[in-house]
Amino acid sequence: MTHVLKFATVLSAMIFLGAAAQAQDCPVSITEPFDLEAADIASIYDCIGDKMPEGYSKGGDMVAKDYRNWTVTGTRHGVAGAHGNRLLMTYANDIAAEQYLKFAEDGVMMPVGSILAKESIKINKKTQAAVVGPLFIMTKLEAGAAAETNDWLYGGIQPNGKPMKFRQAFCHDCHSSWEDQDFLAYPLEEVRVGN
Repeated sequence: MTHVLKFATVLSAMIFLGAAAQAQDCPVSITEPFDLEAADIASIYDCIGDKMPEGYSKGGDMVAKDYRNWTVTGTRHGVAGAHGNRLLMTYANDIAAEQYLKFAEDGVMMPVGSILAKESIKINKKTQAAVVGPLFIMTKLEAGAAAETNDWLYGGIQPNGKPMKFRQAFCHDCHSSWEDQDFLAYPLEEVRVGN
């Protein structure tokens, strides 16, 4: 009888934990990110939006704690092929905002101290749910501080607040496609603030 009670207790805990894990996801009927309409994305954000800064800031990272107080650069999350076809929203700190929001295509030079934080949402096709993705961070360093990445420091925070670990070249090799834009990609034109 004791074994039966222990098994029932463990089973109840597993069901509760499973339900709690699923409760953090947002069900979706469309699993191809490029097929999502603006209303679909708004619905996903209504479900998952508050969970994003909560999770990112668990590790104590100051960018993760503050980024939602920065300038938002899009009217809504947009899908981008880079970053694993996630839904992305970029925030710019006070130093970055003015230059970034020009969305200039050449001659861009971001000021030292510029920080961009890009929150992400991933559509899990297997579970048919939207889940919080990483918070991607770019910081413009002083000239010569990181010559191999043109003075950009790339970072990321996982949804549980832990820092991501990757080689700087992993990000910069892709960002090098936008050399004239100081290695910045912008939100899709249809979601840019001011368009």
